[in-house]
Amino acid sequence: MIEEVDAASSSSSSKKRLSTIAGGSATRLGSVDVERVRRIPTGMQELDRVLGGGIVPGSMVLVGGDPGMGKSTLMLQLASHVGRVSEERPCLYVTGEESLHQIKQRAERLGVDAAGIVVASETNVERIVHLIANENPSVVIVDSVQTVTTENLESSAGSVAQVRECTSLLTRVAKERGVPMFIIGHVTKDGMIAGPKVLEHIVDAVLQFEGDGTYSYRVLRALKNRYGSTNEIGVFDMTSLGLREVSNPSEVLLSQRSVNESGTAIVAVMEGTRPLLIEVQALVSPSGYSVPQRVCTGYDNRRLQMILAVLEKRGGVQVRQADVFVNVAGGIAVQDPAVDLGIAMAIASSVTDQPLPSGVVFVGELGLTGEVRRVSHLDQRVSESTRLGLERIYAPARGVSSGPVFHVERLSEALRMVIG
Repeated sequence: MIEEVDAASSSSSSKKRLSTIAGGSATRLGSVDVERVRRIPTGMQELDRVLGGGIVPGSMVLVGGDPGMGKSTLMLQLASHVGRVSEERPCLYVTGEESLHQIKQRAERLGVDAAGIVVASETNVERIVHLIANENPSVVIVDSVQTVTTENLESSAGSVAQVRECTSLLTRVAKERGVPMFIIGHVTKDGMIAGPKVLEHIVDAVLQFEGDGTYSYRVLRALKNRYGSTNEIGVFDMTSLGLREVSNPSEVLLSQRSVNESGTAIVAVMEGTRPLLIEVQALVSPSGYSVPQRVCTGYDNRRLQMILAVLEKRGGVQVRQADVFVNVAGGIAVQDPAVDLGIAMAIASSVTDQPLPSGVVFVGELGLTGEVRRVSHLDQRVSESTRLGLERIYAPARGVSSGPVFHVERLSEALRMVIG
């Protein structure tokens, strides 16, 4: 519960205030002059892809993610490039959680060029606005918004009112001066960005860092973007020298795949306009419990239950008294329904203990009647598969595509063609 005290006003004073307000103006939409804004490159193609082609002047971007994902590292690398290429306009990095010595040590460890970066350890939003007016930076980075406070409120830093008012003030300054801003936000234990939901409505873009702490790969996903698509992702590799771009994630994700092992299959998924080939693994073993376990990593557990029911009812694969474990290798979370056929084939391979043929890719969504349903962007999935040397693609029969595609209409047909 957040207490907000408003000054009491009578109806007469309200009418008096309304009478003194000047009338507004409206413009026909067709007469609005649209000027093509030149975007600022970040020096990282993966980040430019997620932003929609670069940084838009005057935009407000919220970056969230679990601790240790690399949010501050990414922002420091961005500040180094933008500050170096911008003529006489440095990049302002405002930190409220770390000292200037810690920022300097990170810059030396990453080997970034700090000549075009101006740093400040400040938590008062009014003084931050004054810094922006004095320095005239090309980009402003605030780490983090939960540490910034305003003098107009007496609540503590990180409260709902403080976060909302500070973000609103910074957004207004960004729009008026045309200065792009990146603000880093904390996340809750559920993985959601901390603070009020209105915070995500205020900003222009929300970027979320995803990844498993046991893996070095990080996925940057746009949850909201007023200047580009929200389906694009950027893949990075966290190293001792900072975040390194992964331009060919399919090859990296399949580099450790074991051949001639039962329970593994390769699937082609789409992340925005980018096709990815990933490995799904399944392990089926006799259950020692009255209720068998169904464990999923990187995939929806409820959708796994549906695939198991379709496998048993329509494919004749008995998994009722067995524990089923499904894992998406590489720490990638998959939501594309085109993974259904590959997961079903991996489970059937583990049940029969028969490895799937090498060089095979599965694409298709499963229906409750056992049919393999059509998926989008089949041509891009096939092109990515053939580029990596995979010669057989099992895909829905109604998908129009060229290349080495074996059309399957039902799950039982795919099981008969591959496993026998």
